[in-house]
Amino acid sequence: MKDGFDKKIGQRLHHVARLQRALAARRLQDVGLFPGQETVLKLLCESDGRTMSELAAALKVRPPTASKTVGRLSAQGLLVRRASEGDARLVRVHLTEEGRHRAEAIDAISDSIEDTMTAGLDGKDRRRFRKMLRKIDRNLSAQLGAATTEADEDAEDAAEEETA
Repeated sequence: MKDGFDKKIGQRLHHVARLQRALAARRLQDVGLFPGQETVLKLLCESDGRTMSELAAALKVRPPTASKTVGRLSAQGLLVRRASEGDARLVRVHLTEEGRHRAEAIDAISDSIEDTMTAGLDGKDRRRFRKMLRKIDRNLSAQLGAATTEADEDAEDAAEEETA
């Protein structure tokens, strides 16, 4: 017999998110990464040479947490830390060639997980589901005082229209 709690949207979202994270962790392990490390590599792909404080802000973690992750990735030969050319006190983090290769593997993993999650959904269902998730995100963010801006919402809606 099913519990009424299982019918709650929040419970279902929590369960699905846990499954997605578990699958991502398994696939990341296949390329020698742990969850969270992939985000650092992808951020550096977008903008190589970020400072530790820039990385921490983008990751929404405290600088010591970002530093620990960078240290682990550096020990694997995926990143290097270099003093900034203009200010030797400022350290910038750069991808190595191997780091770039792993970042490319992350894209394939992400695409594969997305395909698995949305198997059986057509394009219209996928767009509608993303839109519903954005609404839920806005509702929860507003309650936490971290509401998204109208510009963020407009950009998301425009991107959604382009993929339609």
